[in-house]
Amino acid sequence: MPELREADVAADPFVQFERWFAEAGGAVPAPESMVLATATPGGAPSARMVLLKEAGPDGFVFFTNYDSRKGRELAANPRAALLFHWQPLGRQVRVEGRVERLDEAASDAYFATRPLGARIGAWVSAQSAVIGSRDELEAAVETMGRHVGEELERPPYWGGFRLRPQVFEFWQHRDDRLHDRLRYQREADGWVLERLAP
Repeated sequence: MPELREADVAADPFVQFERWFAEAGGAVPAPESMVLATATPGGAPSARMVLLKEAGPDGFVFFTNYDSRKGRELAANPRAALLFHWQPLGRQVRVEGRVERLDEAASDAYFATRPLGARIGAWVSAQSAVIGSRDELEAAVETMGRHVGEELERPPYWGGFRLRPQVFEFWQHRDDRLHDRLRYQREADGWVLERLAP
């Protein structure tokens, strides 16, 4: 596996992420798949896979039902962690930071790009709630599908979040478990780059 040296990485972790994300695009089917970890105010954690929809200097954007478990946890404790794992490249990227809701216009704009079936699904699924059966869910989809056209607005309980990073860690696999780990931490005057023991 290649080395990960301080001299080889960008001074800006967002630039470094863009480089690795582009390389992952040629190596894995869905480089935008990421683990999102949240926690209750009491510290009980939970994690699940979500899709990255936007990344840049303003942060990392994903969408969900605000009433889902992750939505409720983020409302009560607006901090989260992301993990990208690109196994064929032997790479991981960890990102930690504060989370905020996107404004309604941004959530509306993204929702309008989703296929109709996914928009219907957002309306009929009370995400994370207990339901009686799969048949119940499919019947709700069928009923709504008969009564809506292509113009289906975003549910008020569904939208986007943006994680604004405070910490990045770039992890490169190396032999004998002596992996390379470079961490960027945000300070008042920019980013500080440090090497962590594997």
